Amino acid sequence: MSYSEPVQFVQITTDELAKLIDQKISDNLNNFKKEFLSKEADDELLTREQTAEFLQVDVSTLYLWAKKGKIKPYGIGKRRYYKRSELIECLTQIRQLN
Repeated sequence: MSYSEPVQFVQITTDELAKLIDQKISDNLNNFKKEFLSKEADDELLTREQTAEFLQVDVSTLYLWAKKGKIKPYGIGKRRYYKRSELIECLTQIRQLN
């Protein structure tokens, strides 16, 4: 079903509608998780800007985290890159501590 098609709800309870919405959200989250943790995504190198966007922090925060050893930058000349798999691992460790 396309999102542009009209939908009519006939004789559906609010509980049934909530279950349909929950199922769709769950499916989307599972698809996102599969994509996020895929092997191809793990090997990807991210620039400073991409890493900052991925972690939702400022580029200066990346610099401080790298200086403190929280994340490991890789470089070629003055360019800095970060491995997505290592960033995910760092995020997983934080989640496990809570």
